[in-house]
Amino acid sequence: MLVIHYTEMTSADVALERMCDPEAKVSAHYLISEAGEVTRLVPEEKRAWHAGLSYWRGHKDVNSASIGIELDHPGHLHGYRDFSEAQFEALVPLVARMVKEHNIPRANVVGHSDVAPARKIDPGELFPWERLAEYGLCLPTPKIELGDPFDNDGAFYLALERFGYDITDGHKAVEAFQRRWRPRKIDGEIDGEVRAILFQLLLDRDRGVAR
Repeated sequence: MLVIHYTEMTSADVALERMCDPEAKVSAHYLISEAGEVTRLVPEEKRAWHAGLSYWRGHKDVNSASIGIELDHPGHLHGYRDFSEAQFEALVPLVARMVKEHNIPRANVVGHSDVAPARKIDPGELFPWERLAEYGLCLPTPKIELGDPFDNDGAFYLALERFGYDITDGHKAVEAFQRRWRPRKIDGEIDGEVRAILFQLLLDRDRGVAR
């Protein structure tokens, strides 16, 4: 797996200092500054402490099965804004290499909020997932074919868990799903559009075109 985060700190230097502090007990494999400078902090074959309490597609210890990339960014705490072009241009070849070398499926290139929906909202609704998908490095938002198939919210939650999310906190799980797949409206409410998106994602996965 590959998990993308933002630092939610005031600068890359501050983030580096924290991630290099043993007392902080937090780390990542890479940090990419807003200027596009890539710093490796932990070898890819080693465990980094980036995901925390997390879950994705049956993995209850995401840190043991993932590479973490921190993006230097103020986050929602310090003034949420678009990610820089230089940063994105540095991210693409890094992700491309890792996906190829480690055979990471597109469906397992995720955000921190996807694997920890009850606790995290990064990299947030402005992260350019669709641009990353254009390079074949993550799943694109699916094109809806069949509409809304779920009879009730319980069926939706079961399907959401089947796709990969931790649904312990259902409202937060729906918010995380929306943040990734329908970022223009994040309210934690299950509506026809999010049901249709989820169904299409599962349908595409079963067809073998969303892996």
